[in-house]
Amino acid sequence: MGTFAATGRSEFERVAAVLAERAAELLRAAVVIRDEAGAVVARGEPETGYAPRPPGGADPPPLHLPLELDGRRGEVIVSDPAGDEAIPPRLAEALIELMVGQVAVVDRLPNQHQLKNKLISDLLRGAIGDEAAVVRDAKLLGMDLSTPRAVVIIDARDYILGSARREEAFEAEVRRRSELVIGSIVSFFHLPDDTICAYIGDGEVVVLKASNTRNLASWLDGGEVADQDTPSWTNLTALKRAAQALLSRLRADTRATINVGIGRYHPGVRGLARSYEDALAALSLGRRFQGPNKVHCLDALGVAAFVGVADEQTKVELATFLLSPLDHEPELLGTLQAFFEADCCPSASASRLAIHRNTLTYRFDKIASLTGLDPRKFDEAVQIRLALVLRSLRAEAA
Repeated sequence: MGTFAATGRSEFERVAAVLAERAAELLRAAVVIRDEAGAVVARGEPETGYAPRPPGGADPPPLHLPLELDGRRGEVIVSDPAGDEAIPPRLAEALIELMVGQVAVVDRLPNQHQLKNKLISDLLRGAIGDEAAVVRDAKLLGMDLSTPRAVVIIDARDYILGSARREEAFEAEVRRRSELVIGSIVSFFHLPDDTICAYIGDGEVVVLKASNTRNLASWLDGGEVADQDTPSWTNLTALKRAAQALLSRLRADTRATINVGIGRYHPGVRGLARSYEDALAALSLGRRFQGPNKVHCLDALGVAAFVGVADEQTKVELATFLLSPLDHEPELLGTLQAFFEADCCPSASASRLAIHRNTLTYRFDKIASLTGLDPRKFDEAVQIRLALVLRSLRAEAA
């Protein structure tokens, strides 16, 4: 995964800027830092309100203190002390050396934003240790991982990566545009603490979206309830509605091509890595087979999901989910079995089942209503057939 590098300034310039400001405050004097070519790289002025030097006295000569950092040399020039205060050169030099060391160390420490991105990256890769410790660490960084979450990937590469005009400005422009996308996402959901976002490189933003009923209430139909028997697919329909509304918002904000990949909810903190794999597969296959500016999810990819997904367990779970509305409809399952054994010939199927053609049509209509898949349509019939085979193999293995 890609991460943002530091700003375009060198370590020497970054440390110099902080050093000049702090030295001016502590020494109550004007501070200028130059590089080895004599160019001024930073300035610091004492805080306003200090007593100026009385007129008539001779100004002490400025102190010139050597500075070496990050392989570069320069000097710190301290002048114009406040009032009658004198700055012993050795004390000033010792303070400068101490501050250089402190600033350099702090500058190398990761900030909260970097730590948050690192933790999210580890979660998506499954590179975590004790789950309870991860939840505690996340809470310190302002992220609540105790809430069930599913991974949503926003592919905004057309907007984030396709905008930089000059190579030297590319990194800054990518950062700015990715932050705008994240700002739109947080604003859309209205709950910054509920939506954990990070830019993961290649023009993609990942969202760890709270996917329990309470946090998806706005996108649930009145009578919709989470299916407790299939926790991996809990509230997936509502999550897809939310993603579709988010897609519309992002397209309006960016006026660019946007794709969204949705992962299923998987229990536990480690489940986020599996949800990310689902979202990544859905996004990759969806872009190829369904085109741009769409929300892609495994259950809506058709035959492509069974062919393009490498993980067998995922395909078995998908088959089980697609056929779950027929779990208590043995008559309809038997009808499908007879239909496929008759090479999808309706008349032969009706004869095999000893029913009227109108009864067969009624059963097909009911199957389509329950599953969203019509066995009279080729692609959907193939999905049903593959799902039946996979579920049968799972049952035999069990």
